[in-house]
Amino acid sequence: MTPANPQSSNASRPRVGIPWRTSHEEANRITNKLQYYRDAVTAAEGKPVPVSLQLSASELASQIKGLDAFVLPGAPADVNPSLYRSPRHEKTHDADANREKTDFVILEHAFVSGKPVLAICYGCQSLNICLGGSLYQDIATELHTNIEHSKEGLPPDAPDPIHPARIEPGGEIAQLAAISGIANHNGGFDVQINTSHHQSVRDLGHGLRVAAVAPDGVIEALEHEPHKHWVVGVQWHPERMKDDALSSALFRALVQATRTAAAHR
Repeated sequence: MTPANPQSSNASRPRVGIPWRTSHEEANRITNKLQYYRDAVTAAEGKPVPVSLQLSASELASQIKGLDAFVLPGAPADVNPSLYRSPRHEKTHDADANREKTDFVILEHAFVSGKPVLAICYGCQSLNICLGGSLYQDIATELHTNIEHSKEGLPPDAPDPIHPARIEPGGEIAQLAAISGIANHNGGFDVQINTSHHQSVRDLGHGLRVAAVAPDGVIEALEHEPHKHWVVGVQWHPERMKDDALSSALFRALVQATRTAAAHR
């Protein structure tokens, strides 16, 4: 894939909608973590467009209709477990109803219109729930794994923990791993990913396939199996792995898929 061209005109860049991470961050204009997503989209030759969590249904529908693709970012909130018919675990964080509403409207629109989606961390979980899946509400207490997936208890500025994951063959992420020069081992790709989540996918949503797993079995990536359009969810944070070839390739692939989809509409 070609590297980003800093001289590329904004007019030619696909418009990629990125919701605010939480209502609190939007109200207080806290952008330190949101900026990672904006920078990653810009580096991939897309134009990041903020999507407010405070829009009415008609305002939100009007805005997203004019966008070409979407990145659903991570968030410190947890999706309300009532949305996947589960009682609330004592470790589950408070939900953000506006973020939930915004993500679900975006996803419904993206599936109807064939617009690409890259769903990250909370966004990956939101994608799974929107398609009828469920979550483990607290990995540490429900799965009793030795792998550290969460940053809870660490200082806010502590680096993300890193752990291995295996990318399953045959999907979009496997193709990107091959293009990125990652060695193929017994049909799959072994990579190192960052991590900052205490919840993870449990039951898969309709049409989703597992694209990557950690050594303890925690699902680290999803892809939409029918391949009607480009929909990828990753549990790690590629926006914070600036020098990682696979992470950069994910954002470039989103933008390329956007151009391909637009050419066929």
